[in-house]
Amino acid sequence: MNEQIRQIAMRLAGLRDALDLSVEEMAAKAGVSADDIRLYESGNSDIPMSFLCSVAQACGVETSTLVSGAEPHSQSFYLTRKGTGPSVERVSAYKYNDLASGFKNAKSTPFEVTVEPNDKPMHLNTHAGQEFNLVLEGTLMLQIAGTNLILTEGDSIYFDATKPHGMKAMNNAKVRFLAIII
Repeated sequence: MNEQIRQIAMRLAGLRDALDLSVEEMAAKAGVSADDIRLYESGNSDIPMSFLCSVAQACGVETSTLVSGAEPHSQSFYLTRKGTGPSVERVSAYKYNDLASGFKNAKSTPFEVTVEPNDKPMHLNTHAGQEFNLVLEGTLMLQIAGTNLILTEGDSIYFDATKPHGMKAMNNAKVRFLAIII
């Protein structure tokens, strides 16, 4: 696994330690199994961005702090210039740019997500809240609760993120989209 994932894993373990929570207590707060917490804290596995958002909300910290290690300070506005913002490559096929990393107490978590084409099966996940996606470039297959939807540039969708969902780049070309987790 890459160094960014290892750093996030260390911050997760550090947060749990700072809050004096057992693995089981953190799992209950995050809505996952204790084995998931151990796996994510090991730094040897992909850590879903939705999980990081859930942990941050449950533990009263900023998602951006878990992702980048930096505390947000802006309270009036936070500007992210094109091509900037903390970036996390969870796995080689997914890259997330955090677009509000410096805004303190953000009510949603916006990311510019790039998905590279691959022939692996679609990974489904769930998380608390809702999600909005707007395709900026390419063609995206989005599966929500067993329904496959094809979105192209300019298409958007708002959905219940507690339903199993996943995405895949289509036509052997990368896709970029705006994802806002609420």
